[in-house]
Amino acid sequence: MLVPQPRVTIVGAGRMGQGLALALLAGGYRVTLASRRVHPVIAPLTLHTGSLASAAAGSDWVILAVPDEAISRVAGELAAGGTVTAGHVVLHLSGLLDRSALLPLAPSGAGLGSFHPLQTIADPVTAAERLAGAFVGIEGDERALARGELLADTLRMTPVRVGSAAKAAYHAGAAMAANYTVALAGVAERLAREAGIPAAAAARIFLPLVRGAVANLELGPAAALTGPVRRGDSRTVQAHLEALGPHDRVLYRGLGLEALRLAREAGLDEEAAARVEAVLRDEG
Repeated sequence: MLVPQPRVTIVGAGRMGQGLALALLAGGYRVTLASRRVHPVIAPLTLHTGSLASAAAGSDWVILAVPDEAISRVAGELAAGGTVTAGHVVLHLSGLLDRSALLPLAPSGAGLGSFHPLQTIADPVTAAERLAGAFVGIEGDERALARGELLADTLRMTPVRVGSAAKAAYHAGAAMAANYTVALAGVAERLAREAGIPAAAAARIFLPLVRGAVANLELGPAAALTGPVRRGDSRTVQAHLEALGPHDRVLYRGLGLEALRLAREAGLDEEAAARVEAVLRDEG
């Protein structure tokens, strides 16, 4: 006996919406991609531009791939249309917001939750490969959690349950790992230019170093840490601080103290650690 293919409506035709749609099509799902705005879409996708309620009518799941500020409004529109019922599960993709963003749909009896892929999608065509192996934060009621885990399995992702009250801290961690890594690379590039390195070289000079550091993270942050803080080299740390301007010095001190926590965890001698801490806290 053939098992019916799951039917999914994805609201939002941006890169993540189209990427998920293509990945789920490849996984055997029947997918409707819906948006009231006209977007160019990638074959074999087609765009449903009618009412969102009509797009959701024939589906088992609804995924809202829309900006955070639009989630409650779209949920309200779906609720007003009356086609989302107790047989549905509705998930949004926000890393920050929890199921309460879908509150307008609560009277429908649908399962409500969130599904936040810890991966960026620059090209929808490669989404299936990008998502495979990545983690995804899932949150919601029990039906939403179960559906999120099934969705993760289809996409070859690893699901992690995140409590509603913990989503802001979880999302801050994601921003630190992705956005602020890029920001730090920008700081490093600027410092290289200020040191007289030509701009073309400065833009790339630290990339192999960053790749090596990321590869080392497979061992865990404490084991991956290298450099003067890890060695307890307070003189080098002091020289760095003296070479930096006021803004960069504040950033270096804050990151240095976090690196020192990892160094202590990795076994740095406490006497050396105390010297580094005194320099970082400007107590020397």
